Amino acid sequence: MQVGAEKIVVLGTGGTIAGTAAQAGDNIGYVAAQVGVQQLLDAVPGLAALAGEGLQAEQVAQVDSKDMDFDILWRLASRCAEHLTDPAVRGLVITHGTDTIEETAWFLHSVLDARKPVVLTCAMRPASALVPDGPQNLLDAVAVVQAPGARGVVVVAAGSVHGAQALRKVHPYRVDAFDSAEQGAVGWVEEGTVRLAHDWPAAGPRDTGKLLSAGSGAGIAFPRVEIVMNHAGASGRMVDLLVADGIDGLVVAATGNGTMHHQLEAALVRAQAAGVAVRVTTRCALGRVLPKASDALTLDALGLSPVKARVALWLELWAARSESAAA
Repeated sequence: MQVGAEKIVVLGTGGTIAGTAAQAGDNIGYVAAQVGVQQLLDAVPGLAALAGEGLQAEQVAQVDSKDMDFDILWRLASRCAEHLTDPAVRGLVITHGTDTIEETAWFLHSVLDARKPVVLTCAMRPASALVPDGPQNLLDAVAVVQAPGARGVVVVAAGSVHGAQALRKVHPYRVDAFDSAEQGAVGWVEEGTVRLAHDWPAAGPRDTGKLLSAGSGAGIAFPRVEIVMNHAGASGRMVDLLVADGIDGLVVAATGNGTMHHQLEAALVRAQAAGVAVRVTTRCALGRVLPKASDALTLDALGLSPVKARVALWLELWAARSESAAA
């Protein structure tokens, strides 16, 4: 962090934290992404006093996070990269929907040289709720940015600080909807003070500029990566259809330690032989797949969840495609 850096930039992307409902008591029948990020900040008592005069808002997108896509992710990462290079910026806060926040966090962790804190936050109740959780989450996110030594991409929700790799949404409704599985939370925000259980996530060095400069505007088509799941009675039909449709990569959410129905596995092997990149992870909530000598398909080396393994494979394919186009 730069000495004297006092600016905190809040990048808005929409989500439930910016949602509204027709009735204040309705916590599930709302429409997400209705309130602008500046309006969100203005409505939080004490936020201006906590953040000081350097609080700056920017609307990057305004979507329900179920509709998040790689175009928006690329734009968000580019804005983050630019702000992080500003010596006056202490750190970033990103308001986001809960449904795909774990994917966005992993994407940003993978592409940003985040030697300053990049803090995503969210809400399970809309801004119009009788007791919204977004305001406290915003206060906690700013407290994390201001914490001594803070760095890396983290997610702050319900008083907990989660690293991008371990974070997962585990409940569809309750306010405390996230955990970090076996790894546990990075720490907690307690009355504005951060108490760490682990060190901050490692940050950089990454060649952020080279990766982000390719961008969607360079005329290179983004790769297509999908997820298939193993289950009782699974077949390879979906895989064959995706290959015929020109898919670039497939992540399989296998059962147990990478097991899958023999028909599904055969189709995935065919896909791999046809040039489709295939990665195997597990649909189990805990643990990671351990390799066996008999494996015919490539395991996800980081033990990521299927959705994060998809992001990792997408970035791998995008980097290869960009390098090929530049050659």
